[in-house]
Amino acid sequence: MIPTISTAWRHWRWMAMASVIALFGLTACQQQEPWALDNITGLMPKLEFGLTNDTGQAVTAAAYHGKLVLLYFGYTHCPDVCPTTLATLAQAVRGLGADADKVRVLFVTVDPVRDTTQVLRRYATAFGPEFIGLRGNDDALDALTRRYRVVYSRDKPDAQGNYAVNHSSAVFIFDNSGKARLLGSSSSKAPEITQDLRRLLASD
Repeated sequence: MIPTISTAWRHWRWMAMASVIALFGLTACQQQEPWALDNITGLMPKLEFGLTNDTGQAVTAAAYHGKLVLLYFGYTHCPDVCPTTLATLAQAVRGLGADADKVRVLFVTVDPVRDTTQVLRRYATAFGPEFIGLRGNDDALDALTRRYRVVYSRDKPDAQGNYAVNHSSAVFIFDNSGKARLLGSSSSKAPEITQDLRRLLASD
């Protein structure tokens, strides 16, 4: 059957509209600005834990809902990677200006024996008011590190009782609803982190 002019016109118009929609969709995808850090949206579980903060209070992830959260695991006796990474995060947060208060950096110790509440508070707050130290017993810590696939191990103490702790250096970034969004590392640059934090804040 030969299609009528009306039928052919409707078919052509539908095809033209489909092409325009596809073109605009492709353009939108191509124009989407890439994240500076690794996008882990949908790849990691929401922020969830039960620990003690650096004022001695029991806290859960719900206490930080409404804020962007940067989660980092380390310990206060760490000689280099931890203080360097936290200093970078502090610089990134300061780069937000007045919006810095919309961010919390949670520093979870993987050495709770030496990192008492007082030690953690003194260490964390030295990087800025947005920094909070968190600690827990081995069971709580193991549950949290398994949740985010963080690896850590403690070396055998020397004659003076000193020991090092090996740990992952990932920085997990959660949006204000607790969803995992981005992944940084000890090599991430402060301006890149600031850029992505601004973008997350703008999307909230």
